[in-house]
Amino acid sequence: MVPASHSVPVEERYFEDYVPGSIHEFGEIEIRQDEIIDFGKKFDPQVFHTDPEGAKATIHGGLIASGWHTAGLMMRLFVQHYLSGIASLGSPGVDELRWKKPVRPGDRLSLRVTVSQTRLSSSKPDRGIVHSFIEVLNQHGEIIMDMKAMNFLLCRPAKSAEKNKGQSLSRQNIEAIVNDT
Repeated sequence: MVPASHSVPVEERYFEDYVPGSIHEFGEIEIRQDEIIDFGKKFDPQVFHTDPEGAKATIHGGLIASGWHTAGLMMRLFVQHYLSGIASLGSPGVDELRWKKPVRPGDRLSLRVTVSQTRLSSSKPDRGIVHSFIEVLNQHGEIIMDMKAMNFLLCRPAKSAEKNKGQSLSRQNIEAIVNDT
């Protein structure tokens, strides 16, 4: 696999621009203590996410971000730098989400995304599915989270069948695309 950068800006990308084997590194977002505490209090109220003093007595030895907060930050970078805003049709889900190291106040996170597979739909010729392996790294280059994602993306309009314009994704259509071979 070869490091790459998209030659097409994120706001102009279509299915064809996601090349299997390409690796894309981007983004940086810093996580602040107040954000960790705020997220923890609202969504994951465990002492190591909400109380800097109490967190010192835990297995983590200090305040850490909720894994769900980390996943939200990953999604922000993923959408901002990788996922097409004009061609994305959503996702049927993710697989194998793993939190490998804690995220602490002041950490700077970035992404490394590998396009693992792409496949045109045989039932919907105007779209395909992109499988990506996403790694979230801290400022030391350590992998702190990884997961596998699938995204439905439109093909460039010139390659789309005119008759398929305006079709929406029903649950049946989604299952047909995911199971398409």
